[in-house]
Amino acid sequence: MTRYYFDIRDDTGLYPDEEGLEFVTQREAEMEAAHALADLARDLAVADERRDVSVEVRTDAKRVFQAALIVSGSNIKQ
Repeated sequence: MTRYYFDIRDDTGLYPDEEGLEFVTQREAEMEAAHALADLARDLAVADERRDVSVEVRTDAKRVFQAALIVSGSNIKQ
């Protein structure tokens, strides 16, 4: 098993994952990152915040991948 760390980055900075989670495959870590990003997007929508956020995934040895939510568009208010 490999321990993966899910660091959160947004406009205010980087928030490192100190504990991580163990998975057998990288695909499992990718699914976890997607779920974490969906949770972050849901929290930002409720807070009415529009900012980019990413989950940067690493192991003890290297950076593996990044999943990102990028908010782009006009400032039209409804």
